[in-house]
Amino acid sequence: MITIEQLKAAKDRVEALNRYLDIDAKIIQLEEEQLRTQAPGFWDDAKKAEEQMKLVKGLEKWIVGYKEVKTLVDELELAFDFYKEEMVTEDEVDEAYTKAIETIEALELKNMLRQEEDAMGCVLKINSGAGGTESQDWASMLMRMYMRYAEANGYKTTISNLQEGDEAGIKTMTMELEGEFAYGYLKSENGVHRLVRVSPYNAQGKRMTSFASVFVTPLVDDTIEVYVDPSKISWDLFRSGGAGGQNVNKVETGVRLRYQYKDPDTGEEEEILIENTESRKQLENRENAMRLLRSQLYDRELQKRRAAQAKIEAGKKKIEWGSQIRSYVFDDRRVKDHRTGYQTSDVGGVMDGKIDGFIKAYLMEFSEQEQS
Repeated sequence: MITIEQLKAAKDRVEALNRYLDIDAKIIQLEEEQLRTQAPGFWDDAKKAEEQMKLVKGLEKWIVGYKEVKTLVDELELAFDFYKEEMVTEDEVDEAYTKAIETIEALELKNMLRQEEDAMGCVLKINSGAGGTESQDWASMLMRMYMRYAEANGYKTTISNLQEGDEAGIKTMTMELEGEFAYGYLKSENGVHRLVRVSPYNAQGKRMTSFASVFVTPLVDDTIEVYVDPSKISWDLFRSGGAGGQNVNKVETGVRLRYQYKDPDTGEEEEILIENTESRKQLENRENAMRLLRSQLYDRELQKRRAAQAKIEAGKKKIEWGSQIRSYVFDDRRVKDHRTGYQTSDVGGVMDGKIDGFIKAYLMEFSEQEQS
């Protein structure tokens, strides 16, 4: 049975959210923005109208989210009082408390995502490290983990490039996740992930360590202005077979985009290489490759504008011992994030996509630094 102190703490968190989100101001702003959508000729400029509707929906979601937590805590307080009069059971009060706290925490977590890019979808790339089959198998396990996470959170996933391992697993994979705040949540995954287990590929049954790197960038859409110099683009075409199975369909025509990028500040030149084998149609693969290029260029601009936020680049370390952000130790039933100290013994749950605890710990520790 919860205590009066726990009830008071829940009410205090709701009041704090009201202040942080400035709900009263958002309600007034929503009314003003909705009036703009009723103006004559509103839909004459479709792109501008879509942006306005996006703004309206965004405000509505914050207000609805706050009203939901307020209602749940009000109901919790009512249940607490009814228990004193023996009108509800102890289990019913505890159930109401659990539901209220989970909803509060979800809104608090979302409130930490205030950067412009946080609300976007994302491009997630996995590369296997040195170690052959073992590390390639580990890369495929991470791919499955993120696909399970995406499925649980209602994100649409599209695999735009996949290269299978020599015997098992994958060498590299690029996946797009479309949905609200996909980048904001998954930016915490940038870096090297380390696996320790008794390898099924080792005849002696020895404990082995494998590495794979994960890079996450915002998935831009047509509303984001990114300049791409057409003279710096070249294309290669190739025919490729997809992975088959449930993950990705067989594909026939692939494209390889090469972009000669020159840093406007340092003058340093670099070739950005993007492969896309998502569609059976060459034109669609070209369009998808261009979208991924724009996402990468947008991400580079973000890093310049927020030098203090250079955690994306900091995650792009050499894939080796000592540079990992997280360790997955199967035999000891332990997954630990080395940046936050958060850990869990539910290894199976983590590999099934239950990584919310790691994401929350990361945002609680680093979101304020990112916003400064």
